[in-house]
Amino acid sequence: MQKNSNIVDTPYRLSVQVTLTGLSFLVSTQKLKEAVYFSEKKFTSQYTPQEILLEIKKEIETNEIINQCYEVSIIYANTTYTLVPDSLFDKNRLSEYLKFNSKILSGDYLAYDTLALQKLHIVYVPFININNYLFETFGSFQYYHAATILLQYVLEKEPSNSTTRAYIQVYTNHFDLVILKDGALVLCNSYTYRTPEDLAYYVLFALEQLDLTADVIETKVLGDIEENDPNFAMLYTYIRNIAVLEVVNPLTITQRKPHQQLLLKNCF
Repeated sequence: MQKNSNIVDTPYRLSVQVTLTGLSFLVSTQKLKEAVYFSEKKFTSQYTPQEILLEIKKEIETNEIINQCYEVSIIYANTTYTLVPDSLFDKNRLSEYLKFNSKILSGDYLAYDTLALQKLHIVYVPFININNYLFETFGSFQYYHAATILLQYVLEKEPSNSTTRAYIQVYTNHFDLVILKDGALVLCNSYTYRTPEDLAYYVLFALEQLDLTADVIETKVLGDIEENDPNFAMLYTYIRNIAVLEVVNPLTITQRKPHQQLLLKNCF
């Protein structure tokens, strides 16, 4: 947990990242270059939306700094999403896009984010119980899927050229894989994994399907991964041109390296 004692008299912004295996909370301001407050909770197993809401309530209702936040954003990092190009998108048919690669229930609330510059829509399932609670607590707020923030960063802030590059955003038990081929987006998908071997297998399989050479393609990793951990070591066995993503962001979280909470810092 991080608290910044050098708090200035300025409104706070809260960003929350939700996964089935953990939560991250970040309070920042537009003026400070260091987080005002940061905490992270990792669950011992996958939680239900109801259990996750209880953890969010516990954090918010006992935290004085969070209760001073005037602007709130939440990121849902799960595998239930799909990308739809603008030319095929109809906001009245969201369930039809998701049903081909995700299991959705009749009571699920469906939402979508839009990347206007890329003419893409990300269709996904947010947790409506959490949204309702945040609305009751803070009033208006913003919510996004993690893939939206990742794609926005990769497509708008990373060098825009004709190179072929892969990005791997790692979470505790799943990862998002984004691949650009000759500068164009050709893949954005999620995969669940349990072991480093699982992670490497799915990445290599995706590269093979796209006729890309694993030991040549430039690959950047971010999220819950470091150069000295087993996941990175396994990937490096097959992908030699791999490195942790170098992130330039004025907002720092002292307990985390820049690539580890990229999405949380870029959702405003």
